[in-house]
Amino acid sequence: MFLALLAVVYIYNGHYADKTIRNINQTARDVKELQYEYKTVKSEVMFRSKQSELAKAVEPLALKELTIAPVVLKDTVQ
Repeated sequence: MFLALLAVVYIYNGHYADKTIRNINQTARDVKELQYEYKTVKSEVMFRSKQSELAKAVEPLALKELTIAPVVLKDTVQ
């Protein structure tokens, strides 16, 4: 009876180990896919945040880049 119970526990342990390994591999694949997605989104954000790309993006809104220095307002009352 003890040997039968030991055999069942041994078989269960093998199945449990296989299941755990499959879960670990699936998680590793998911992490790798998310890393690729992160790098893609990060590069896209960096590209779109360039000054020339921002100028193109706001052109339909009739916004233009300043060509003169901004005016500084000073308060004379102290």
